[in-house]
Amino acid sequence: MSLAEKRDLIDTTHKTLSISHQCEVLELHRSSYYRPEAVQGESERNKHLMRLIDEEYTRHSFFGSRKIRRWLQDQGETVNRKLVQRLMRLMNIQSIAPKPYTSKANKQHVKYPYLLKDMEITAPNQVWCTDITYIRLGKGFVYLTAVMDWHTRYVLSWEISTTMETDFCISAVQSAIRHHGKPKVFNTDQGSQYTSNEFTGMLESEDIQISMDGKGRWADNIMVERLWRSVKYEEIYTKEYASVGELIAALRTYFLFYNNERRHWGIGQKTPAEAYVNQQGELP
Repeated sequence: MSLAEKRDLIDTTHKTLSISHQCEVLELHRSSYYRPEAVQGESERNKHLMRLIDEEYTRHSFFGSRKIRRWLQDQGETVNRKLVQRLMRLMNIQSIAPKPYTSKANKQHVKYPYLLKDMEITAPNQVWCTDITYIRLGKGFVYLTAVMDWHTRYVLSWEISTTMETDFCISAVQSAIRHHGKPKVFNTDQGSQYTSNEFTGMLESEDIQISMDGKGRWADNIMVERLWRSVKYEEIYTKEYASVGELIAALRTYFLFYNNERRHWGIGQKTPAEAYVNQQGELP
């Protein structure tokens, strides 16, 4: 069976089999499914700007498009705010600073309350969290999503996609549940992927309580924000990836390091795997 024929067999809407699992069954590497040619739409100039924006936003996530534009100008880049705004939307980033209410929520999508404010999180699989971040490549960009256990910082699963569609977010959660059971509470931001009927319906079908960050409250999902900072400063910004496959291989190595070797003060200088195993039992 050819590579193209295997790709065509992938069912992105399958309710029980994640994209990763389908790739495994078909002996198709995820880097072959998430085709790198799908990310070539932007000019080399815009890709360069996106790399700069990503690095500055990681340093100063309270910067909006005005401050990002001014910073780019300080670096000698001639760019207008409209382009900066478009690239930031494409990268799925915005300032964490509070801002006026300027648009109505999608009435078709239910927003859930934030449940973690007064909750004492003391055990693995009590609360999981997730998010999406932009990842640059040598010739393009992709998006990374990860599912993390809040209490232990253990990265339960992760996925790469060339788009921010809901299916790859669902796939990552399904993979985490398949290998690690399920949490009592699942926390996300209010992004359209997470407020969609498909995503919330999947959690509700597993009898998982849904918690969502307050609008513009980045600290509500602080564990994932810290993970992205670690991933980018310790891995992404130190290398240039020629392909999606190369990125996936690097991330696989990094997350093994993060889970099994990188110690955290917040969990008694244990590694996430040690903290997860000590309280949860043997890793699946």
